[in-house]
Amino acid sequence: MIDGESRFLPQAPLASSPVSDDPPLDALGAAAEREALRTEVRQLREALGSRAVIDQARGIVMTLASCSTEEGWLLLVQMSQHSNVKLRDVSAALVAAAGGEPLPVELEQAYRHMLP
Repeated sequence: MIDGESRFLPQAPLASSPVSDDPPLDALGAAAEREALRTEVRQLREALGSRAVIDQARGIVMTLASCSTEEGWLLLVQMSQHSNVKLRDVSAALVAAAGGEPLPVELEQAYRHMLP
């Protein structure tokens, strides 16, 4: 033994001790966790897809209103709130209208109110 060296080596955890503090999941718990993760992934993918359409709509509003990015965002939000239509749906309708489709009536009214 070398001076200052401990006679006892630190013990490794027993094989039966849990690696984490969380209790092990039973089959139903694991299935519920998998389903929750699938739902979260689906929602995140939807959010990413919505983000692209919202950015396109913001660009359209910025061009029509000759405004900044922040002002374009605020106008989109106001249109959404004024028409009681989700922002992603307002954005999709504006992008479709830029492609030649008619704007829904409730959005047409909000559009005229926000962008004279």
